Amino acid sequence: MNLEAIFEQFPILMSDDLVLKKMEDHHLDEVYQIYSNDTVFEYCGIIPKHNRDTVKNMIGHFERDYNKRSRVKWGIFSNSESDILLGIIEVLDFNLKVNMVSIGYFLAEAHWGRGIATEAVSMLLDFLFTDVNVNRIQAEVMPANEPSKKVLLKNGFVKEGTLRQATIWSGKGVIDLEIYSFLKEDYVK
Repeated sequence: MNLEAIFEQFPILMSDDLVLKKMEDHHLDEVYQIYSNDTVFEYCGIIPKHNRDTVKNMIGHFERDYNKRSRVKWGIFSNSESDILLGIIEVLDFNLKVNMVSIGYFLAEAHWGRGIATEAVSMLLDFLFTDVNVNRIQAEVMPANEPSKKVLLKNGFVKEGTLRQATIWSGKGVIDLEIYSFLKEDYVK
């Protein structure tokens, strides 16, 4: 895995429609809008944040985690309106022994159903397989989260199965998780 492709400098990923880039302090209002929406996190292991100062601190934590090489969070921005935050996509759980990472994503509710998450995941897959040379990308999804499963399946992920009562997610208790994966050998750009 070529971690320098990620951590030498913060990678900016672009398509015709989207830009994945670092979120900054001046994005606080939009980050707060996402993190304070209970509906956005209905199927996530994240408790919504209803305090602006907490969310402001979180933006600093995004930078800290990046510098520790433990997690990368990109803001998903419109390419035509480059400073409007549409959502967040991340890479975490870097497992160098098996050359594997996990991904997660969520959008501001106003941008649901427009193909944005599908495109952002596609952009991230291309970067991870091509530039970072990852072999396996996986995502954990709560069984009831049908929209997220559709995003993964449209991008070529395979459902591997369900881990029953396998983890504790904040605010959700003990939950089942479906595991989806995509291997580099199955990736066609």
